[in-house]
Amino acid sequence: MAIHISTSPEQTVALGREFGEKARAGMIVGLKGDLGAGKTQFVRGVAAGVGATDRVHSPTFALINEYLNGRMPIFHIDLYRLETAEAILSAGLEEFFQQKEGVTLIEWFERLEAANMGQIANSILRFEVTGDNERKISDENPRV
Repeated sequence: MAIHISTSPEQTVALGREFGEKARAGMIVGLKGDLGAGKTQFVRGVAAGVGATDRVHSPTFALINEYLNGRMPIFHIDLYRLETAEAILSAGLEEFFQQKEGVTLIEWFERLEAANMGQIANSILRFEVTGDNERKISDENPRV
């Protein structure tokens, strides 16, 4: 996936499902974009693509949600509330940045890049709002 235009939340979920069906254990995917750009919709699709049946929601307040009932685990991290490198480092997330059994999806990946930790990602996806219902989703780092 280089660039994809989504015209609905359902299309964003479908794109995530396609990504999840091809995902490999150990992948770390950075998700960048503003609030409401479709990052969590994409994660819903990835979880469905690996067969997870849990309800997927943003882990903004929990920091991380784990979906463990698919063909491999999904670790869904949201860095929105961690604004500094120190906060990210003290949050104890390193185990998820090094895990090999599932897929780690990191919303607000820009914060990890600002902490000079962006090199951990296999793929970095940027979500841009381009219209009321339109989103541009582009792969900034296609190493998958």
